[in-house]
Amino acid sequence: MPLTMATAGSQNTVKKITGKDEVRRFLESLGFVEGERVTVVSEMGGNLIVNIKEARIALSKNMAGRILV
Repeated sequence: MPLTMATAGSQNTVKKITGKDEVRRFLESLGFVEGERVTVVSEMGGNLIVNIKEARIALSKNMAGRILV
C-alpha cells in the first residue's frame, strides 16, 4: 500500500519506490530505501511528517504516494 494510507503512529517497512529515476534517487537520498523502517508522525491534508533514519521529514501527498510499504 502507499505510505499515504498508513495511519499516524504506525511503523512500516519500505517495500518499493515508484516513479521516474530522478524521483527515486531524490527519495533514496532522504533515506527511503527498500527495507528501511519508516514511522508516520502525523498527517494533514494528505501531506505527511515521517521519521526515517533518525530524521523527521515532511512529504507531500504526491511524493508519499510513490513510497510503497
